[in-house]
Amino acid sequence: MKIGQPPDIPIALTPSAPAIPPKEGQGTGSIAAKNSKSSGVAVTVSTLARSREQADVDLNKVEAVRSAIEQGTYTVNAEAIADKLLVNAKEMLKRTHS
Repeated sequence: MKIGQPPDIPIALTPSAPAIPPKEGQGTGSIAAKNSKSSGVAVTVSTLARSREQADVDLNKVEAVRSAIEQGTYTVNAEAIADKLLVNAKEMLKRTHS
C-alpha cells in the first residue's frame, strides 16, 4: 500500500467495529462503505488492535517520512533492516524451542 492511497483490499465494517471518520476534504461515501455492499466480508477488531490505535504517534516524523518518499529522497538502511530481521528470527526460534 502506498502512503496516502486507498487500500487495495475492500474492508466491510460490522456494527461492532467503529467507522473511521473521513479525512478533511473527503466526502462521507468512503471506500470501505462503498465496497462493503459487494464484498460480504465481516471484519471485527480485537481489543488489542483497538488499544494499538490509541498509541502515541510522532506525526512530525510520519510527515517527514511521507515528504521524503514523495520527493524521492527517502533512503532505506538495508543493513539495519537485516539486523532487525535476524534479531526477530532468533527470538522466534527461541520461543519455538522453549
